Amino acid sequence: MAPLKTHHFATIDDTSVHYFESGAPNLPTVLLLHGFPSSSTQYRNFAPLLAEKYHIVAPDLPGFGLTKTPTGYVFTFHNLAKTISGLLQLLKITKYAVYIFDYGAPVGLRLALESPDSVRAIISQNGNAYEEGLDPAFWEPVKKLWRSENSREARDWLRDNYLTLAATEMQYTVGFPKEDLKLVDPSQWNLDFTQNQEGRANQERQIDLFYDYRTNLYLYPEVHAYFREKQPPVLAIWGKGDPIFVPPGAEAFKKDLKHAQVRFVDAGHFALETKCEEVAEAVLKFLEGVNFH
Repeated sequence: MAPLKTHHFATIDDTSVHYFESGAPNLPTVLLLHGFPSSSTQYRNFAPLLAEKYHIVAPDLPGFGLTKTPTGYVFTFHNLAKTISGLLQLLKITKYAVYIFDYGAPVGLRLALESPDSVRAIISQNGNAYEEGLDPAFWEPVKKLWRSENSREARDWLRDNYLTLAATEMQYTVGFPKEDLKLVDPSQWNLDFTQNQEGRANQERQIDLFYDYRTNLYLYPEVHAYFREKQPPVLAIWGKGDPIFVPPGAEAFKKDLKHAQVRFVDAGHFALETKCEEVAEAVLKFLEGVNFH
């Protein structure tokens, strides 16, 4: 019988953070950080495959899922990381491996910079840390927002083109083998859209994060220095068909990490939708060699 999944809410600086747990608390912890435009639900099938051997914690980042932020919360990646750091402190989790995907990467990497000895290993599943990983076609409209210093015109373009149901479906379908598309649950991209993007308030916070994503690139030199100095164990396992974070971003980990493991699965951005078991098997094998003490 698979370990139970339990749901919880914790208050961190007036933010109500929803997270789920699975696996015994005395086991080594694996923190699962989701990406845009999803929530912890993206790990609904993945977490049970790890929970026999690991204590899983999967929060909804501020602005996503069931996490509720107070009026005036400023949506930056610094603040997202601060909120998740507060959750870890509340749960008294001091040593853990972190699984970073999409927006989970700049959050998780900030946690590693804040407390390098706490992060015992990093699994990057299309979680970017190098400019080589940014697909030019997808990112050009976001970079236009940066260059325009957050102009209304650039914000409206992203609202009308990236914060749509069709654009959300694209993230779940482009780059996957045609025969695998029947494995992808359409309810996921519909939930991601209605819960995290639909409506003016959702749109504004998402565009705020698009604008703030530029700060992640500013942080890359510090991240790379951390990699070179600390040499944390890293597994980069990417969907090779991702149209947003492309394969050179996975290969780039080898530049700074002597023992980085890099591999690809035949999938797109949300690789766990079709390659959940394959990724879980690789993660479990990788974690066997991690010292959590």
